[in-house]
This record gives sequence, C-alpha cells and structure tokens, in this order.
Amino acid sequence: MAKLIPRPHFLGNLIKFRDVDVIKVVTGVRRCGKSTLFDLYIEYLKAHGVDESQIIHVNLEDVSMEHLHDYKALHEFLLSKLQKGRMTYILIDEAGRCAGFEKAVDSIYVKKGTDVYITGSNADLLSGELATLLSGRYVEIKMLPFSFAEFCAASENGGKATDKNQAFMTYLNTGGFPVVATQLGSDMELSDQYLDGIYNTIIVKDVVARKGVSDVGLLKNIVKYLCGNVGSPVSTANITSYINNSGRKITQKTVDKYVQALTDSFLFYSVERYNIKGKNLLKTLGKYYIVDTGLRNQLLSASSADVGHQIENIAYLELLRRGYRVNVGKLGEREIDFVATRQNAKEYYQVSASVLDEAVRERELAPLLKVSDNYPKYLLTLDFIAGDYEGIKQVNLIDWLLA
Repeated sequence: MAKLIPRPHFLGNLIKFRDVDVIKVVTGVRRCGKSTLFDLYIEYLKAHGVDESQIIHVNLEDVSMEHLHDYKALHEFLLSKLQKGRMTYILIDEAGRCAGFEKAVDSIYVKKGTDVYITGSNADLLSGELATLLSGRYVEIKMLPFSFAEFCAASENGGKATDKNQAFMTYLNTGGFPVVATQLGSDMELSDQYLDGIYNTIIVKDVVARKGVSDVGLLKNIVKYLCGNVGSPVSTANITSYINNSGRKITQKTVDKYVQALTDSFLFYSVERYNIKGKNLLKTLGKYYIVDTGLRNQLLSASSADVGHQIENIAYLELLRRGYRVNVGKLGEREIDFVATRQNAKEYYQVSASVLDEAVRERELAPLLKVSDNYPKYLLTLDFIAGDYEGIKQVNLIDWLLA
C-alpha cells in the first residue's frame, strides 16, 4: 500500500467530531482524496486503541460490494457487524451508489454504539431524503484537492523539487489532485490523461447520469465557457447568448439546469456578489471558480498570460479550506475580489499577479481604500515584496498559502 499523504485539516475535522452524535458526511469532487481520508482516519482510530473489528469500511464503488447497492442488503450487512457493548465505527464510501441508502444509514445511526461516516461526490447526497431524515443530525465536511501546502508536503515525500517558487509553478499548472501531485506531476502527458479521465468521469457519472442531461456536447461547451471566464462576472443569460450566437439554439432554463448540475458535482463553485455598503447579497452576475486549476488548464490549454485568473481561483479555494464563507465584494462601481466571513468577522482580499506597476497597484488598492470598516484587508500578489498601504497589507501569495 502506498504511503498515505497527511490531510491534517480534513482529518482534524473527523477527529473533532469523533463519537459526536451526528453523521459525518464528507463531500467533494471525485478523486480529491475522500477514500484516502477514511484510510487516514482508520489509521488514527487504530493508533488510539480502537480494535479492527470495531471498524466497518464499505466502499460502494468496489465491484465486490455491488451486492450492497440495495439499501436492505446494506442495512443487514452493517447490522451483522455491530459490536455489542463497544463503539462501532461505520465508514461508507460513495454512499449514493446504494439506492435508498438514506434508510439504511438512518436506521444504523439510531442504534446505540454507532459512529457513522459517509462520503459522496454530488450535492444530491444532502438535498434529498437524507437531509429530511437527518435534519440537524449531520455535519458536512467539504473536501477539496490538495492545498499548496499539502502539495509541497506530498512532493517532498516523493523526493521532488522543494523550492517553493518552482513548486508553486508546478502546482499552478498541474493542480492538486492527489495522484497528479504524488505520482504524475513531472509527466505532463500522463497528468493530462489522468485529468481528462477525471473530467469525463465527473461528466458521465455525476452530471449526465444523475441529472438526466441529454446534450453532452452542450454541457462541455458550458464547461469551457465557465473555465474561460473564471474570475469574471457570469450569468446564465450571458452563457445562453454566447451559445445561441455560436449557432446552437438553447433556452436559459436549460442552461440553468446544466450549470446547477456542474456545481452539484463540485466541478465548479458559484460565488455570489455582496453589497458591502447595503450589507446584502446580490442575485446577479456572480462568479464561478473551478475545483482545480490543473483541470482548467487541461481543458483550456491556458497560457502564462492567464496567471491572474489562475491565482485568483487558487486563493478562493484556499479561503474555502480555511473555513470562510466567500463572496465577491461590490462597492458602488468598484469590486473587491473576495469578502471572506468566518464567525461574524470579515477579511477583504484583492488578488493580482503583480502590482510593481504603480498604476496597477493604485487600481487594486482603490476598492479596499473605500471600505470604511476596520476589518483586515489584504493584497495578495506574486511579487517578492511586502508592504502596508494605509492598513492594507500586501502579502506574497505563496507565503500566504503556506502560512
């Protein structure tokens, strides 16, 4: 078995909720490491006195487990494994592969001495009967591919280059899917093939099959449009016009359905605009970010001139990992890349590849200088200099990612 790469943030969340009377639901895009997280957690449990017989791990993507795709069979199997008088830890990978799994999970959960964990690769997992059955009785742990810090740790374990700037350029280009980071990163051709496989699996299994999407070509056109407009205001009306102008005829209702399916599969994240002065969310012209820049590069063949959009995408995902709720800030005619909120405190972020040019620096600082509150304000760049402009801290993005 290959050495497991630590995922301290996500593992810490599982540990924090160990034996707490809620179902732990780990969600995230395919191949981001959910199954490996369970392996790490099992290692942790064993190291802390839990006997192997107390741990039941079921991966419903394993062909040998196909007989458990019926919820009654799954329930009977789990029931037969419970440890009387001792806690039984039940971990179910890709629970959604079992039709009606919610009934089995709910029935096992209410038994004494059970601690239940499940994973899923689609937001449908928490939008149907499970949410109804378990209202208030589950916690969602949202998982992502490797952060840059995790990528560096994985690269060091693999004996690869450890210079942080060189490592960041590799991360920027190939992304953070664990297999790419640990095994394929130095081979661009293999990395592209692997990422293409992930993409097609998401499209086929998590979008087309689940959502009843009939026009795969149209769906892929929408994906490329969203990839090409990462960090730019987007509406489904824009997408509809773009596709109709290219010769296809499509309704905005269909585009809405397809975009929702792409966000439900965790391939894209939708970010609403926040009116800083009015303190309310705006329902139009939000932004979309992709789950992994390597996947975006593979789909677009993005150039070095596109670095600004890529690093903005990376900064957004990092804020999500750190537990922030993230919006795009709107202040009159000006825009702030991110308003990050956590526990009722805010932080403001502008992201720019470089502000060595004075005009660019003034443009990036201007929206932050207009914010009248005293919450922290940051300008993240790839420049190797730090600065403080009327309380706005300029920070090197790479150092911030490693902090």
